[in-house]
Amino acid sequence: MTSGCEWIVEAHHCDAASVSDPEALRALFTRLIQEMDLHPIGETLWHQFPGGGITGLALLQESHIACHTFPEHRSLCLNVFCCRPRPDWDFDACLRREFGAKSVEVRRLNRPYSE
Repeated sequence: MTSGCEWIVEAHHCDAASVSDPEALRALFTRLIQEMDLHPIGETLWHQFPGGGITGLALLQESHIACHTFPEHRSLCLNVFCCRPRPDWDFDACLRREFGAKSVEVRRLNRPYSE
């Protein structure tokens, strides 16, 4: 059976400045793309809100990476969807180290394409 996989990641109690930093999020996407051997279709789209929160979206040959940050809640939400299985990536260690997260929840969903 052919299937993909999706990671839904919630990081809480982050450093508010880091989840408001566009360069920190660009570095996260770059690292994910390189280390997971993903293939972007074009430039990543970014939007920073007046309160500092950031939304990012990278379209991939494999599907997408999306994030949204909430500095006022000190949280970062991340979604990585791949059309084919991939080994797990250490989201927990990265988000704790790069964004100061004190709590990271990682859910991996297998996405079968047929019954």
